[in-house]
This record gives sequence, structure tokens and C-alpha cells, in this order.
Amino acid sequence: MELRALILALATLLLSGVNAQFGFFDQMFGGQQQQAQQQQNVRSDSSWYQAQYENAHCDKYLCPGTLSCVHFPHHCPCAWGVEDKVELGEGIAVCASKGGYKEGETARKIELARKGLL
Repeated sequence: MELRALILALATLLLSGVNAQFGFFDQMFGGQQQQAQQQQNVRSDSSWYQAQYENAHCDKYLCPGTLSCVHFPHHCPCAWGVEDKVELGEGIAVCASKGGYKEGETARKIELARKGLL
């Protein structure tokens, strides 16, 4: 009786070792396939964004680009760190790609464009 229990215990141990070994390979190779599937393009419909916007709680102004809650629309932050925010006056602000290495370069270029010089 004890011999059967010992054989059963050894068989269980061996099978769990085999499972762990193949589980490791699944993680190494099968996991990459799962990861590739997760890196697919996002859907082109806007239902996810609309749901996020509708579920956001804000008692002031909800920025459409960042879902930040601010006092005024022109206080909305830029969505990306590679953008500079430029206030055009009259409560209007735009975010534009950084225009160079100097501070204020984006604002300068936008002002030149507004004057028709760029």
C-alpha cells in the first residue's frame, strides 16, 4: 500500500515538473504570440472614448483631449509632452509640436503664421 502511495507521489511530482517545464516554454513562446495579439491597432470607432468622456466626473470644464477637469477651456493641458501650449488670447489656446530648442519658439512661429509671415 505504501509502495503505491510512493509511486503515485513520484508520478505526480514528475508530471508537475513536466507541466512546469512546458509551462515555461508556453510563457516564452506562447506569451510572445499573446503579446503580439495585444498590440493590434485600436478600433476606429469612438465608442470607447465617448464612454470615458461620459463617465468622467467634473464640475467645471472637462477637456476633450485629455479628460482633465479645469476652470476654463483655455486651461486645458496639452495631451503630449512634445507639445507647447500657446494662448492666442480671448480664451483660446492651441497645442502645437515644439518648434525648436529655444524657449518660446512655438509661440513665435504661431505668431508669425497669424501675421501671414510664415
